[in-house]
Amino acid sequence: MSPLLIIAALYNTVAVAHDFTSFRTRRLVAASGGVAFTIAVLYGAWSYAGRFGVPAGPAATPWTPAAANIALFIAFGLHHSLFARTSVKTRLAALVPTDLERTTYVWVASILFVVLVRFWQPVPGALWQIEAPAVWLMRGAQLAGALLLLWVGRHIDVAAMAGIREPQSERRAEESALTDRGPYRLVRHPLYLAILLLLWAVPVMTNTRLLFAVLNTAYVLVAIPFEERDLRRAFGQGYERYATNVRSRLIPGIY
Repeated sequence: MSPLLIIAALYNTVAVAHDFTSFRTRRLVAASGGVAFTIAVLYGAWSYAGRFGVPAGPAATPWTPAAANIALFIAFGLHHSLFARTSVKTRLAALVPTDLERTTYVWVASILFVVLVRFWQPVPGALWQIEAPAVWLMRGAQLAGALLLLWVGRHIDVAAMAGIREPQSERRAEESALTDRGPYRLVRHPLYLAILLLLWAVPVMTNTRLLFAVLNTAYVLVAIPFEERDLRRAFGQGYERYATNVRSRLIPGIY
């Protein structure tokens, strides 16, 4: 069965279950989206910091684990990309109830991310292993990424992003998309910048980590233009003004 059919079946299951649940139960399901999101993020961070950082021994066919990992990432990225697009979300509105749309998306994405991380195969070799005192430069960059992540969290609707609730209003969504406060004064996508800092600023870059970081970076670079296209369609001149004021998408003064 293809990943698309599996994803569609999961969404359809939520739609059917919705017809037989009370409002209180649906709120409980919505809250569970936040739990799933948190578990997925923590599991991913724990795996990247631990298992992914252990250099793997030589493999009989070095490209086999890399190919398996790429296939896993494509399956995850397929959902994350397609179902984040405005046109696809509009079509899903007839299938998934409005009050569980974001929760359903978060649940499916969280499950796929846990599967991705759980079955990520070790790739032999390492790109770099930095020793003291240069290692502290990496630690500083990691700390900067973590602090930036917390800073971004103060300026976005984390509860809505985690599926605990749908965005409160169109006005709230517009303010979130067009804010130029805090880290959004520096770049238009500070959340992505924080994640990339955490992925790349590691003292030991095993090839297992490297493939994960490269694929995530490639995904971000491909996704940003599509996200901004949707934002321009949704907010028109408002987003154009914001993009004019904050010229850098991801790296201040560079991109």
